[in-house]
Amino acid sequence: MSIIDESINKLNLIQQNIEKFKNKKSSPPHVICVSKTFPISRLMPLIKSGHKHFGENKVQEAESKWQGIKKENPDLKLHMIGKLQSNKAKKAVDLFDYVHSLDSKKLAQALNKAEDNLNKKLSYFIQVNIGSENQKSGVLINEIEDLVKFCSQETKLNIIGLMVLPPNDGESEKYFEIVSKLNLDLRFKELSMGMSSDYTSALKFNSTFLRIGSAILGDRNSTNN
Repeated sequence: MSIIDESINKLNLIQQNIEKFKNKKSSPPHVICVSKTFPISRLMPLIKSGHKHFGENKVQEAESKWQGIKKENPDLKLHMIGKLQSNKAKKAVDLFDYVHSLDSKKLAQALNKAEDNLNKKLSYFIQVNIGSENQKSGVLINEIEDLVKFCSQETKLNIIGLMVLPPNDGESEKYFEIVSKLNLDLRFKELSMGMSSDYTSALKFNSTFLRIGSAILGDRNSTNN
């Protein structure tokens, strides 16, 4: 079996797992294939098979990889899941459909201005730094309501939910439960949490967007051709 065929099979297996673990009363979550560092040649079979959601960590890589493909495939949805600098806001709005890493008022203002200039609307997740980790981006728990209020009153951004990347301490479910409750309290309908190693746990707490890379495409340290 080729690497390409294997990726499609792995995605199909993930979809089958989702059916087992998801909340039966809810719609199936969106699977974002995290395609950072992989060339478009590795992704085209997934695109041709009908998969629509892909995630990138860097604006520059996404711009060189996806600009032409998106014009040819208007149903594709591109997700910015990495740290986004304010000075890249205009390029991000031009290229992406979702941003999962909104983490400051400054960035919110830059994105709002870019949307006005480009006459385009995106959907945004506010990233939560649930473990107060210095090396990670995101808003601390006690600052989230303030940022949500700012975005609703001072910008026209479409904030649809929270995003979390939990600490790597083997206790993902504990953090998923906290963020899921907070998301509900804030009356958001979408929730971005769960990756290759813990997406089934995220489903228990009503995640609607799963960010899955290696479980579909394999190890990024291996050959990506």
